Amino acid sequence: MDLPIYSPKTTAELLGLSPKALRSALAQDGYSAQDLWALRKALRIHPRPIGHRKQLFLNFKGGTGKTSLSTSYAYRLAELGYSVLLVDLDSQGHATKCLGYEGEDFEKTLLHVLVRKAPLSEAIQHTPLPNLDFVPSNLGMSTVDLALMPMAGREFKLRKAVEEIDDRYDVVVFDAPPSFGLLNLNALMAAQDLFVPVLPDFLSFHGLKLLFETVQSLEEDLNHVLDHVFIVVNAFNQTFKLAKEALAALREHYPEYLLTTLVRQCTKFAQASSEGVPVFISERDSKGAHDVDAFLREVLHRLDQSRVQATTDARAG
Repeated sequence: MDLPIYSPKTTAELLGLSPKALRSALAQDGYSAQDLWALRKALRIHPRPIGHRKQLFLNFKGGTGKTSLSTSYAYRLAELGYSVLLVDLDSQGHATKCLGYEGEDFEKTLLHVLVRKAPLSEAIQHTPLPNLDFVPSNLGMSTVDLALMPMAGREFKLRKAVEEIDDRYDVVVFDAPPSFGLLNLNALMAAQDLFVPVLPDFLSFHGLKLLFETVQSLEEDLNHVLDHVFIVVNAFNQTFKLAKEALAALREHYPEYLLTTLVRQCTKFAQASSEGVPVFISERDSKGAHDVDAFLREVLHRLDQSRVQATTDARAG
């Protein structure tokens, strides 16, 4: 994955500085990702703490653009200064490819962690962005569900594996395949926040219903309650009557979960994924990039609101 050279304007925006303050700290015509990270450390510019979050992108229905969203979301979090680990759970390795890598090039995946008991740190790979790491996936991962079946405590293997690296990352992002099995059950049990990308069509409702039934069963049977569930509408085209009708139905049936940000249909977004790069590398000024940034910032705002409310409730109690 080749990273862009940031312009002074973009660098100042990412750091929350004025152009003058940036020039005073380090005057250059362009800034690398390493320069950006070094400036954060030198100037003690850190993003607002969000705790150590585990966030899962999942929809049992395929074709919703889940991986394009999750990889661009993870990349953008890292650009904003958070330390991020992206974990590819899909044996097709699409999240790995969206970062510009081929899963077959790596010896260890989550299979070695969950089944062969290797430490998670041995499967972690680094990207050129100093604070973005990933766990790759390849076709070998297709055997994970069967291998987990006879194991004791099989639903909790991923949660326990992540404990090893919990303090190293602000956010762990899981990208899951569009299916239900033991691996995705592990991901749900490890996650605090669930992101459900949906297309603005009525076929998405069936997948949502099944997913919410699964989440409810986790609460009842395994006593695991997610902190947040976020539904994000992807590939929205306001010129389509069906899309507007589907959005209205989502707002009616899932108002407490549906994000207000809509990720609009964007050919440049899809093209970036096919080229193996997050949209912020190839098309930073595209509407897809702007929408993912808005989606991320809405999520951060909601997390912050929840944290403030929890603190208020604790003091009142």
